[in-house]
Amino acid sequence: MVSLTGDLSPLRPDRNLAMELVRATEAAAIRAVPFIGRGAKEAADGAAVDAMRAFLGTVSFQGRVVIGEGEKDNAPMLFNGEVVGTGTGPLCDIAVDPIDGTSLTAAGRQNALSVIAVSDRGTMLDASSVFYMDKLVTGPAGVGVVDIRKPVGENIRNLAAALGKPVDEIVVSVLNRPRHEKLIQEIRDAGAGTRLMSDGDVAGGINAARHGARTDMCVGVGGSPEGIVTACAIKALGGHIQGRLWPRDDDERQRGIDAGLDMDKIYEADDLVKGDNTIFVATGVTDGQLVAGVRREAGYIYTESVVLRGASGTLRRIASEHLVSKWL
Repeated sequence: MVSLTGDLSPLRPDRNLAMELVRATEAAAIRAVPFIGRGAKEAADGAAVDAMRAFLGTVSFQGRVVIGEGEKDNAPMLFNGEVVGTGTGPLCDIAVDPIDGTSLTAAGRQNALSVIAVSDRGTMLDASSVFYMDKLVTGPAGVGVVDIRKPVGENIRNLAAALGKPVDEIVVSVLNRPRHEKLIQEIRDAGAGTRLMSDGDVAGGINAARHGARTDMCVGVGGSPEGIVTACAIKALGGHIQGRLWPRDDDERQRGIDAGLDMDKIYEADDLVKGDNTIFVATGVTDGQLVAGVRREAGYIYTESVVLRGASGTLRRIASEHLVSKWL
């Protein structure tokens, strides 16, 4: 088995593994289709979890779930610490989100994804004891230019200069939450525009780092698991990501400290996921900037997925046709 880096060791993720993982995100996205726009986010998530778990069981790898459905989802499957795969093949850390954007799916809104990220065993930060993280993501132009410790206005001006564009052409993605009211105003006061996201900050982060996308930066407090997943994708895009844990109360802060996390540390990309031997796969559930959502016509289901590999720095798009009779 040939690894992502050309190493012949069977202990590392193989480039062919990426294609196997796409089958799992496709399955999760397709199973969520009957629940799009139906207002039943738990049912959508449950169907996606079941499908993803079933397909992961057929993949030739030994995946340990570092970031799963977790405590906040009260999930009986794909929980943190679960081992998935056939039990043969490379030893991997795996992060899963059968639907990143369950509320988006329930409402029929854009940018819901089914996501899996993989890295070498022991390389993925387990931040599950603290649910939220303050994040800053940009494309390659932001490397060495922006810093989460600086005011957002300064980062916007520095990034604009690095990109060679006026500040008023910079667009910043932010989750539309009450906690971000001041941040949103600071972005606008700096002269930049905002793209407010209702959910789905994995897509927001990747779009900020992706060449040719319509946003330049993604900032603010979102899920810490989503931060780790996004970091796996950023490795392939050559972008910039930083995170700072954001405990909601003293009890959560202490749980994080007890788990070995540093509440004051600025987590850089290599702190979130060590090395470049990463795979990120995502299939669209609903339409978005990154990928199109699942579409059904006559006897076929159409899906679009992306595969990003850190070792090679590539983003590949996969368009698939599935017979309805085999799925729904």
